Amino acid sequence: MEKRQLGRSTVYISPIILGTWAIGGWMWGRSKDEDSIEAIQSSLTHGVNTIDTAAIYGMGYSEEIVARAIKNKRQDYIIATKGGMRWSGSEGAEPWVQQDRDGKMVTIRKNSKPASLQKECEDSLMRLGTDVLDLYQIHWPDSTTPIEESWQAMVQLKKQGKVRAIGVSNYNLEQLKIAHSIYPVDSIQLPYSLIRRGIEKNILPYCQKNQIAVIVYSPLERGLLTGKVTPKRQFDHDDHRTTSPLFSLENRERVLELLDRIRPIAARHHATISQLIINCTMYMPGITAIIAGARNASQAIENAEAGYLPLTQQERNEIIEVFAQSSFQQMIPI
Repeated sequence: MEKRQLGRSTVYISPIILGTWAIGGWMWGRSKDEDSIEAIQSSLTHGVNTIDTAAIYGMGYSEEIVARAIKNKRQDYIIATKGGMRWSGSEGAEPWVQQDRDGKMVTIRKNSKPASLQKECEDSLMRLGTDVLDLYQIHWPDSTTPIEESWQAMVQLKKQGKVRAIGVSNYNLEQLKIAHSIYPVDSIQLPYSLIRRGIEKNILPYCQKNQIAVIVYSPLERGLLTGKVTPKRQFDHDDHRTTSPLFSLENRERVLELLDRIRPIAARHHATISQLIINCTMYMPGITAIIAGARNASQAIENAEAGYLPLTQQERNEIIEVFAQSSFQQMIPI
């Protein structure tokens, strides 16, 4: 699989990235460790060399699983993780109470203070069993800490040699501009899909002009665009999709109708609906890479093989047009 440069950095990533939020067993229901490890290892053998995780996924557990999976093969992987969300301590913005993977209630806060980012980076290095992170990102902006202070801390981590590239996640355009004016931002991570294209208006053009890589998550809208979320589909009680308006019965039916319109393209290529969506999204203008989650090897392989799908640009345009005509663009502006 081709590799794409991460902004101006020396890091090159696969255009499909394995996402490990679900692997952490937090807000997605539980996964078996052996399945998670096989998903990570199978991704590499099928061309996906980049793993995206975060300290908050399972309160460190996702990073620990990644470490087990890449043991003795660290040099083959590009590891991206995120800090700035703490589940211990009393400092930080917008506290909320959430169950951890064991059912215990914990208070989570956004915290991008320099001392906190320094500690979180060191903790992630330890959990991942590595001396350097290929990409370290601020998970969410922290309203209690000036962006200038947070970004200077990230620059310091890079100068210390603890990280190779630095990025932000879930920043808006103005926040991104502030950080980039201090020191080049290597990447930004944002939600994006064929029914959620709001970043195309301002953020994508700015990133293209300033050589900032754009990594997008939820290209399958947390499974909604796979064709597998039928009106009868039931989620575990601790799965965040149980209360999401996007997964209402009406929306499920509307999405299935749209997906039926692109099934002939999938049939021509002996591909799944998920593979069509992944391939189409990874070739959207300005998109550097997409994050696709997987709980087991079969899901990871299906995602990876989407990168080799020989869709023509005309077929991609047909797929894009199906969703562009839907009302979801107004419903999900970003």
